[in-house]
Amino acid sequence: MDALGNPVQLELTEGQRHDYTVAKTLTENVTDANLLADRGYDGDSLLESLSEQRCVAVIPSKKNRKYPRPLDKDLYVERHLVECFFQKLKRNRRVATRYEKLASHYMAMVLLASILIWLA
Repeated sequence: MDALGNPVQLELTEGQRHDYTVAKTLTENVTDANLLADRGYDGDSLLESLSEQRCVAVIPSKKNRKYPRPLDKDLYVERHLVECFFQKLKRNRRVATRYEKLASHYMAMVLLASILIWLA
């Protein structure tokens, strides 16, 4: 089964916290893979750790980067599958409106919805 766009690992963060702060921990066990992400993940520390793990970072350079990195645009087009996953995830009303008060219960609902998306 092709995992492109489907979740492999999930982590719950606070709403006001940027996802980049947990990107290194989510990718620390990944090797020999392509990481597709948006400009928000264009940070030197993440890019260095990905290159050490023999991963290809398919991340467009930020506009303020002095020397922009090359980008495989054909592969970057596939990033829409990640956005499609989040759209499918939000079709579950309990996930979209966050009925659960505890983070552990909310994460359980996200994991259950993710399993259903994988199986579909």
